[in-house]
Amino acid sequence: MKTRLLGLGPDQLKDIATECGLPRFAGGQMARWLYSKRVRSIDAMTDISLEGRERLKEKYEVGTMLPVEVQTSADGTRKYLFLTEKGDAVEAVMIPDGERRTLCVSSQAGCKMGCRFCMTGRGGFHAQLASSVFAVDEAAELTNAVFMGMGEPLDNWEEVKKAMEVLTAPWGLAWSPKRLTLSTIGVLPNLKRYLDESKCHLAVSLHNPFPKERLELMPVEKAWPVREVVNLLKHYDFSGQRRVSFEYTVFSGWNDSPRHADELIRLLRGLECRVNLIRFHQIPDFPYKTLSQRSMEAFRDRLTEGGLTATIRASRGEDIMAACGLLAGKHKEG
Repeated sequence: MKTRLLGLGPDQLKDIATECGLPRFAGGQMARWLYSKRVRSIDAMTDISLEGRERLKEKYEVGTMLPVEVQTSADGTRKYLFLTEKGDAVEAVMIPDGERRTLCVSSQAGCKMGCRFCMTGRGGFHAQLASSVFAVDEAAELTNAVFMGMGEPLDNWEEVKKAMEVLTAPWGLAWSPKRLTLSTIGVLPNLKRYLDESKCHLAVSLHNPFPKERLELMPVEKAWPVREVVNLLKHYDFSGQRRVSFEYTVFSGWNDSPRHADELIRLLRGLECRVNLIRFHQIPDFPYKTLSQRSMEAFRDRLTEGGLTATIRASRGEDIMAACGLLAGKHKEG
């Protein structure tokens, strides 16, 4: 199996150039071909000698993972399905919104976290991924990326960190860090690393402010309680360009009462943040139901009256199983 070049930085590429008998500056040429010109084969790197390209191809490949299926929703959302070298299925979702093109990037095939309301976690964990935004049709048009597809990004922080560096570094796509968001359920050891090593936005999956109730559906609460996550965040400054938001999927009869809203207000008091309310998308063999729009609005209004900035996120791509919590990596055989 050949080594992928995508995801490597200039220093690593320069070492590879030297190893293959090329001048060290060829590593910089490779970086431009990979990230500025987004080629999918070493043969396309035409300012590297033919002999040099042949030596590179003996051990290396660009490594773009091409989709095996693409589905388009009635609202324009597109879901891409990829297969890893080992045959594991993973999905990415492109969401259009006016001039914005946002890609939901998956960081794992499956997930270890076991949240009961998430289709991804039901399939178990299969593999860590080196994420890439280069294979979707809209690659050149993307304005934002969110690491909140399949998997828990902070359970695969080293690979996600590499992907974020490619997206933000001058030698990569040179995006502003403000165009990237990482979503986590609160893996505390790596959350601190992320906050210290990155300037990108953060989204925390909260879903219930009461520890015992949160634990019912989110096993992570036992290892890394959400109150400890919030306490950590209060040591960081989110009053400038960097933002933190809390994702709150609302379930009818479980986390939608005035009691929950008031506890959420108490928990987040003093932290500059936003609460994104997400409509639950029904999944098989799960007891809780979707909340009505009117009740969602009442819950939002109570949070707003209590001093929190709260919004209801529009659901996108539900008809192709691309909405929040529905990615399951299902591959149609044949």
